[in-house]
This record gives sequence, structure tokens and C-alpha cells, in this order.
Amino acid sequence: MSEAQAATLAGDESVLVSGAKAGNYAAFEELVNRYEKKIYRLGMNITGNPEDAEDVLQETFLKAFEHLPEFREDSRFYTWIVRIAVNEALMKLRKRRSSKEVPFEETEDQDGEIQIRDYADWKPNPEQLMAREEMEEILREAIQALPPGFRTVFYLRDVEGLDTEETAQLLNLSIGAVKARLFRARLRLREELSKVLRRA
Repeated sequence: MSEAQAATLAGDESVLVSGAKAGNYAAFEELVNRYEKKIYRLGMNITGNPEDAEDVLQETFLKAFEHLPEFREDSRFYTWIVRIAVNEALMKLRKRRSSKEVPFEETEDQDGEIQIRDYADWKPNPEQLMAREEMEEILREAIQALPPGFRTVFYLRDVEGLDTEETAQLLNLSIGAVKARLFRARLRLREELSKVLRRA
């Protein structure tokens, strides 16, 4: 492939997708390079585990490559692979719960909501809380403590910046359900962060 062709591919996702579907491995590799960090971050935010996130990354692009002929080019490629990645990440969580491998969920209450383990060993002092890095760590822990359904909606909407309709389509939820989960996720995060800051 010439430098001019490579430059064209690098700048146009639709051209990349068309090239990949036609058997151009360089085009698919460019798609991987473009989105692998985002997909890894998505896997990490949903599973909370680097090894699981790595598996999610690999399985997402393997399945994308395998099913590329089925991809409709009137859709966004990124939205399509996000859907694959979310499914892979949620599958990891289900397997983890069924095998009881150090789950971060414990039990469910009467409303079917997951009771979250208390991370009692993590005790930053007030000076650390003033640092930006420590605040980011507190937020990350608070997000990981959300039930998977809330965490996934929060990540797609508030981190990835997808709109409500796209999020609903990815998760096979109604728009109302997405709005409700996002509201409850934000509320829980606010409550958790308030507790941490009060302790500090």
C-alpha cells in the first residue's frame, strides 16, 4: 500500500472499513490501532480487572474481524465494536460471579440490587485527598463499586460520551431505563464521594 493510500485510510473510517471488508489487513490493523486504547479502557472500567480487560480487547477485535462481512456500513464502526466489547465484558462478570473468583459483588438485597463490598483497607489521608491523582483514584474506586448495570451505563454515557439512544441500543434497554440507571449511578457516586470527603 502506498503512503498516499495509507494516509487516506488513516483519515477516513468508512474507507478503512471498506478496505478491511475487502480483505485489506492493513486497513483492519489501522482500525485496531485507532480504537484499541478505548476498548481496553472500556473493558477495564466494566470489569475492574486488567487481565479481563486485555481479554475483552482481544476477543472484541477477533470477533469484529470474524464478523466483519456482516457489518452494515451505514452504521458507526466504533459503536459496533463497543457493543461487542460490552457483551464480552459483561460475560466476564457473569463468569466471575458463577465461579466465585473474588467477586466485587456480594449478595443481592430484597429489590434485587447488588450489595457492594466495603473497601475498608483503603484509607487516604486529607493531604492525599487534595492531590488530583488521589481524587481520580477515589472516583475510579467509586465507579467500580457501582453495580455492573449502573456502571456500564455511566461509563458509556459520561466517559465515552455516547448519547442516550446509542447507549440504549448497545445495551438493549429502553431510553427510560438508561436515563433511570444513569441517574441512580450519578446519585450513588455523589453519595460515595461525599462519604469519603467527610471522613477526610
